[in-house]
Amino acid sequence: MSSTVTSPTSQTSEAAPAAPASAATPTATPASAATPVAARRFRSIAGRFTTGVVAVTARRASDGAPVGLAVNSFTSVSLEPPLVLFCAARTSTSWPDVRSADRFCVNILGEGQRMLSTRFATSGAEKFSGVPWTPSPGGAPVLDGSIGWIECSVEEEIPAGDHTVVLARVHDLDASEEDSPLVFFRGLYGRYAQL
Repeated sequence: MSSTVTSPTSQTSEAAPAAPASAATPTATPASAATPVAARRFRSIAGRFTTGVVAVTARRASDGAPVGLAVNSFTSVSLEPPLVLFCAARTSTSWPDVRSADRFCVNILGEGQRMLSTRFATSGAEKFSGVPWTPSPGGAPVLDGSIGWIECSVEEEIPAGDHTVVLARVHDLDASEEDSPLVFFRGLYGRYAQL
């Protein structure tokens, strides 16, 4: 048996009970009225999220030289189609060189590759001097010692503040070492420990 709630304006319609007069509807503070977030505080709080570290490598289109950069903002996005993403600083001098290649490789760094990560994070450094690597099926550098690699091509680039979000299609991948990952937490490198 159903019951009908009546209101002063309609004798046959169902209506939800009215909220008590004392229950105010919460309102969001407009972004323009909110206090701006200080960059240093934002970095400090966001840095509490532990990430892995990857080196994105390619062969520069103009001369075939190996190029790359370190990234800790990397994640898988989709299984069908297989997609990943990472963020590159808009001030990066390395990303345009990597971007010039048809294919690039995301090297998942192991805990023994801290110095390599530091080298790839440094602008203008001789990143490949003395660094052994083999070509992926598409020719991008797979760094010796990486615990896995993912060969990709750019699907889309999305400007986002002081970074570019790079959405990439996966073409090939493999796990190459059985090592623990290099991790990054609160601005420092660390190691993974299973609980």
